[in-house]
Amino acid sequence: MNSVADKSGTGAGATSARALRGHLFRKYAAMFVGVVCLALAAGGVFDVWFSYQEQKDLLVRIQGAQAESAASKISQFVKEIERQMAGVTPLPWSTSTFEEWRLDAVRLLRQAPAITEVSQLDATGRERYRLSRQAMDAIESNIDYSGDPVFTEAIANKVYYGPVYFVDGSEPYMTLAIVGDRPEHGVLVGQVNLKFIWDVVSQIKVGEHGRAYVIDATGRLIADPDISLVLRNTDMSRLPQVRAAQSSDAAEDEETITAVDRQGKPVLSAHAAVTPLNWLLFVDLPIDEAYAPLYASITRSGILLLAALALALLASLFLARRMVVPIRALHDGAAQIGRGDLSQRISIKTGDELEALGDQFNNMAARLEESYATLEHKVEERTRQLEAANLAKSRFLAAASHDLRQPLHALGLFVAQLHGRMRADERKRIVARIDAALSAMNELFNALLDISKLDAGVLTPDLTEFPVAQLLKRVETTFAGAAREKGLSLRVVPSSAWVRSDFILLERIVFNLTSNAVRYTDSGGVVVGCRKRGDRVGIEVWDSGAGIPADQQHNVFAEFYRLGEPERDRRGGLGLGLAIVDRLSRLLDHPISLRSTLGKGSCFAVAVPLVATPREIAEPRVVTPTPIDLSKLVVVIDNDPLVLEGMGGLFRSWGCRVVTAASDDAALAGLPERDHPPDLIVSDYHLPGGKTGVEVIESLRRALSADIPAFLVSGDTNPEPLHEAGANGFYLLHKPVDPMALRAMVSQVLRKQQAARAH
Repeated sequence: MNSVADKSGTGAGATSARALRGHLFRKYAAMFVGVVCLALAAGGVFDVWFSYQEQKDLLVRIQGAQAESAASKISQFVKEIERQMAGVTPLPWSTSTFEEWRLDAVRLLRQAPAITEVSQLDATGRERYRLSRQAMDAIESNIDYSGDPVFTEAIANKVYYGPVYFVDGSEPYMTLAIVGDRPEHGVLVGQVNLKFIWDVVSQIKVGEHGRAYVIDATGRLIADPDISLVLRNTDMSRLPQVRAAQSSDAAEDEETITAVDRQGKPVLSAHAAVTPLNWLLFVDLPIDEAYAPLYASITRSGILLLAALALALLASLFLARRMVVPIRALHDGAAQIGRGDLSQRISIKTGDELEALGDQFNNMAARLEESYATLEHKVEERTRQLEAANLAKSRFLAAASHDLRQPLHALGLFVAQLHGRMRADERKRIVARIDAALSAMNELFNALLDISKLDAGVLTPDLTEFPVAQLLKRVETTFAGAAREKGLSLRVVPSSAWVRSDFILLERIVFNLTSNAVRYTDSGGVVVGCRKRGDRVGIEVWDSGAGIPADQQHNVFAEFYRLGEPERDRRGGLGLGLAIVDRLSRLLDHPISLRSTLGKGSCFAVAVPLVATPREIAEPRVVTPTPIDLSKLVVVIDNDPLVLEGMGGLFRSWGCRVVTAASDDAALAGLPERDHPPDLIVSDYHLPGGKTGVEVIESLRRALSADIPAFLVSGDTNPEPLHEAGANGFYLLHKPVDPMALRAMVSQVLRKQQAARAH
């Protein structure tokens, strides 16, 4: 049966491998072909597109340059005729000078064959002389041209370029008039035959079948390589390139467009203005001829692209096959490992990431094989760890419950005794015991609150530099009495070192260590001093107690952990002091070390960063606080009637006038006068209707239009109330609140408000 199953599994694995091989080969082959083909196709398309744009831009520049060059030549041709006309010597008006003028005019006609007739107008616009190639000379014809544009425009602009006109409806002419150097010289008028521009236009070569031609302002053809078109007075204004040029702005004179020629064939056309004649010169090139190099380039690119695609197909098939073979080896090896054959090793020799992946599989199999051998031991170890964690949690809850029940039990007994008859001194003793029980409860709650704050990360150290002697002095002042009561010696070794830390938090660490040392030492004494260790100073607390076993030293920093038999040897400790020390040391980055010897004692040390002693040490300025008058109007808001009654009674015992309420609306209704806002607001954090004490205080401030001093109390030890209170500038006391701590907070808030008003 097993043999059959193995053969069946092997057959299924082989079938799966063949299917995988076929699937991967097709997938990777298709992927390689697709990617390479897409890349080549995209590259070819972009190359063709950019080649098209570059060829088009090149053609635009070439044709634009040809048009500009031809227009410039025509302008120079006209300017040369104008210059030659200006060379005719102006003479005073008399018949005797005609021969001299005639010699200059004949010279002009010889130098400028395009001029067929020249005439001289006097300063009044009357014709004096006229010399023509085709008609008789005229002297003193006195034809009046004073109102003709040939005279008025020439006088106004120094030169006149007349419109193109056709003689006998075929030959194009233009009138050119220039003004003499002085007004009495009049105006020299020449008739220019524009057929001579044909020499300029015919020399412009635009490809094999392109041509250049010139039109006047009305769109008539005045120059063309085919002179017969000019002689037939051809109208070119119907061509789209002519219409576009005539309607375009001056800045667009060199624009190249796709249009048609007279036969309706598509051409690439460019134009330029012939200044200052208001003519347009066009350069047209057939589209087929213009884009012939581009079409040839596209054909070559297409052939190369097809060849590259074929090569890419072959390369893709080869690469896909090379990739599928090691992947199949990986698949087969992984399948063997998955079936439990941890001795299986994968052999891939490709020298790339696939070989590295195969090595990773082999390493994984080796680690799995090693882990499998010790798996049972690890499971047992994890089980012991979970049991220890559950035991620690249960011990924590049991210890906290026990330590809370003890003072509560005592309170119940003491309260029961108060119900009966007793003497005044006995009642006083019972009240003192009740105070002691409440102090024990407050101590436990405060310690638990400190643990909660540290775990929630809401405490932020305020690092300063100060002499460690200040801290040592407070240690001696605080614990000297307790040590004497137990018959112990307390020695504090002075030190001149300066450290950088949070004074209050560091004091809490040293106080907790010293308190533990005094509490758990029965004879001998406690020594507190400093020892320099590199860039830090160790504040050490030595005791002559029973010592801590080596296997228990890592447990003493846990919550509610006590050595020995805690039920018999409570010594007043809660088992939270060292837990707080551990969290504070990690918050301040002050490492804690422990050395202990059974029967001889222990040494706890906290390492604090050492700083240089300042050259000048300012004397502390003693400020005597101004006494605060507590005869104030106080608003107390809480949703618990017992708390309201207790708080109200306490404030009244201090001489305050009190308004107690469960909400902001009830507080407003209970105020004796709305015009006189209260002096202080004390609010619980959690109130009915989902409101918080912050919202209630702000509501009362808005309603009374006054910035009333306020602080919060809460039984919630979560970090959210602390964050919100701090963000809004309120102090927060946690229940149960010691009456003296409450009174100190009232004085602090009122004094802060008094100082703000003084400024």
